[in-house]
Amino acid sequence: QVQLVESGGGLVQPGGSLRLSCAASSERIFSINAMGWYRQVPGKQRELVARIIRGGSTVYADSVKGRFTISRDNAKNTVYLQMNSLKPEDTAVYYCNYKIPRGAFTQDYWGQGTQVTVSS
Repeated sequence: QVQLVESGGGLVQPGGSLRLSCAASSERIFSINAMGWYRQVPGKQRELVARIIRGGSTVYADSVKGRFTISRDNAKNTVYLQMNSLKPEDTAVYYCNYKIPRGAFTQDYWGQGTQVTVSS
């Protein structure tokens, strides 16, 4: 069973930076179709922040383009989210997501979530 462990959230002032990490543990993973970060605020749906696919292509939400950068360490099955120029509207619980092939299907795995609060 794959377990994802997130770290790096916290409280930061507007304009500040944070780096989130998500590491997979408990199982050797041979292939990951995509690794991504989502965020959710109370009363709203979880939304995609950034995703990196197996070939290395990336996708970003319009609201974070130019400020956030997703990267990965394949050897460690770890994905990172560098967040710069943070704004109060970036405040949310951030979840990492791995899409792992399981035969003919793709299984979604989620981290437990880490709180990011941007406030002065």
